[in-house]
Amino acid sequence: MAKLKVEVVTPERRLVQVEADEVIAPGAEGLFGVRPGHAPFLSLLSPGPLTVKSGGKNELFFVAGGFVEVGAHNVRVLADAAQPAKDIDAAAAKKRIADAETALKGLEVTDPRAQPHRELIRREQKRLEVGAMK
Repeated sequence: MAKLKVEVVTPERRLVQVEADEVIAPGAEGLFGVRPGHAPFLSLLSPGPLTVKSGGKNELFFVAGGFVEVGAHNVRVLADAAQPAKDIDAAAAKKRIADAETALKGLEVTDPRAQPHRELIRREQKRLEVGAMK
C-alpha cells in the first residue's frame, strides 16, 4: 500500500519527517483526514491534535496553528508551534492560562489588547486537551 510522506515543521525546527498511512489534522473547519491519493489542497490549522497513523501505531502531536499542504502522496504541516503530546507540560500550560486570565481582568471586553490573551487561553486549553489524550 502507498504511504504518505509526512513532514511537520515549525519556525525553529523539523519536528517529524516520516512515512504514514494517514494523517488527521485540526483544520480551520474541523478535523480532517488524509490518506495516500488525496486531492491536493491547502488549509489553515487551528490549535489542536495532529495524529500521524502508521502500521497500527499512532503518534499524537499538539499544533498551535499554521498551515497544512496536502498532495496526493505528501502532507506538509507548517505549524506556528508543535510538540509531541507526551512532552506537554500541563502545569506550565495551566500557569499560562492563569496569567492570561489575570491580564484579562483589567481589560474591557472590547479592548483590542484582550484578543491575544483570549487566543492564548484557547490555545493552551487545546494543548491541555491533547496532553490528556496521550
